[in-house]
Amino acid sequence: MLTTTSLLAFTSGDVDMSLLDMAVFVTYIVVLLAIGGVVSYRRRGSEDLFLGGRSMGWANVGFSIFGTNIGPTFLIAVCGAGYTTGMVAANYEWMAWMFLLLLGMVFVPFYMQAGISTMPGFLNRRFGRNCYTFMSFYALFSTVVLWIGGTLFAGGALLSQLLGWDPIACIWLLAFLATCFTIAGGLAAVMVTDSFQSVLMIFGATVLSITALSHVGGFEALRNIQVADTPLDETWKLVRPAGDATPWYAFLLGFPVLSLWFWCSDQTIVQRVLGARDLRQGQGGTLLCAVLKILPPFIFLLPGICAAQTLPGIEDDKQVFLLLVDEYLGYGLKGLIVSVLVAAVVSTLNSGLNSFSTIYTLDIHQRWIARDQSPHHAKRVGRITTFLAGLMAVGIALYLKHTQESGELNLFDLFQSIIGYMAPPISAVFVLGIFWKRATAPAALTTLMLGSFVCLAVGVANLSDLDSLLPAEQQSTLVVDLVKQFCSLHFLVQSFVLFAVLIVLMVAVSLATAHSETETPLPSLSEVYASQHGLGAAGMVGWGVLASIMVGLYCFFQFAM
Repeated sequence: MLTTTSLLAFTSGDVDMSLLDMAVFVTYIVVLLAIGGVVSYRRRGSEDLFLGGRSMGWANVGFSIFGTNIGPTFLIAVCGAGYTTGMVAANYEWMAWMFLLLLGMVFVPFYMQAGISTMPGFLNRRFGRNCYTFMSFYALFSTVVLWIGGTLFAGGALLSQLLGWDPIACIWLLAFLATCFTIAGGLAAVMVTDSFQSVLMIFGATVLSITALSHVGGFEALRNIQVADTPLDETWKLVRPAGDATPWYAFLLGFPVLSLWFWCSDQTIVQRVLGARDLRQGQGGTLLCAVLKILPPFIFLLPGICAAQTLPGIEDDKQVFLLLVDEYLGYGLKGLIVSVLVAAVVSTLNSGLNSFSTIYTLDIHQRWIARDQSPHHAKRVGRITTFLAGLMAVGIALYLKHTQESGELNLFDLFQSIIGYMAPPISAVFVLGIFWKRATAPAALTTLMLGSFVCLAVGVANLSDLDSLLPAEQQSTLVVDLVKQFCSLHFLVQSFVLFAVLIVLMVAVSLATAHSETETPLPSLSEVYASQHGLGAAGMVGWGVLASIMVGLYCFFQFAM
């Protein structure tokens, strides 16, 4: 029989881990590697490392998108957001369904009709080589910043915090787990393991949510919870007044800008749908993911809100999730939650690695280094690139660890604000490129180049101390004062203003320029559907039912809670 002393053999981290917890954690790693190994072995003869032979069904597509979206900072920061601001952060999850609808029913039909494998490839078809070149490097940069290095750093720091292990060892462990089956099995292995990890994340987070709810006293007691930074009558409100830190108009204006890029034109997300065996399966996957997005506020956000009553006085909201796990979960369940957190890291990281490898191999290597090479050659290059990207991710994570101040992880709003500064030029070009045939290649290139420079500059000014970047005599000029006033706006409002300016710029330049010979006009949406079979009427019924559910949820939390 295990004694208390032997059970508490692993207690150097923030969470008391027992031998049983470690057994659960090791079992998760073994199962993950086994699933990835089996898929990789079955696909050992396939030459398509990047889209899984376009053979994936709707379930794998939907769960893979969901798992890719749920990263380690998401889990920690959403729980902390519930503790400090209440239910309002659910908007990021419950408004996403509209853009998953747009992805599946509008964007993906164009992507599949064009036969492209990457987002730069789509711009190549629509606007020509110059936009293609810019987008290739921009996509690599965004993948490195948002999906690979930052995720590995946050995951390594979190695992070290949980278990008390050396942070560098944690970073190497996570990089190994994510890289090994990504190299062997490509997108197919990534999507199948993502599906397994998504189910694990949902199950583990549900256990934590139910446990937290039981300590509050059930659903009736929820009405009386007041979170740290929010009045009692606003805790459960999704639509907040203009004076709130997250006002309603900020979501209404800025969230679509972020979502048009994140959900509809980012390589890491869209690649999962492009791996579907046909349009019907891809659209079914986006619908499944939209349904799954109902869950995060209940299983990730709700525990944080419950902790506002049961664990008051937590000064650092990044500690809320860990304290909940340590205080309320028994032995074995703690190991499950650690597995959930590692699953969130690995799922996001392997998706980023595969996307980076795809863009480099298909859009850069085959274009400039080795044209007209065989699929076997592309597969070999893709594997080497994945391995090198894994090493690069470790390097970025170690650099972030070296420069980190006070051991802080990126919070939810910081992650969203970074997207807010990267999204406007891409969202503007893709929206006008698909919906407006008069958009020209010179206008698209101008918008991409000038827009990226301006948005990056605004992001640096907003996320840094602007005065520290300027000489003393330039800290109070008219231009600097205007920039400071703009940076004082909510980041979602900033993102909308940047997007609107770039839309006006692209329209103006399009009207002033002619179409380039490199452009390929897109067919109409009806023509695209005539050549492909999508979900049809059944799909629209499904989206309609989901829309009704979302309206009901908003009405319930806004008026009944």
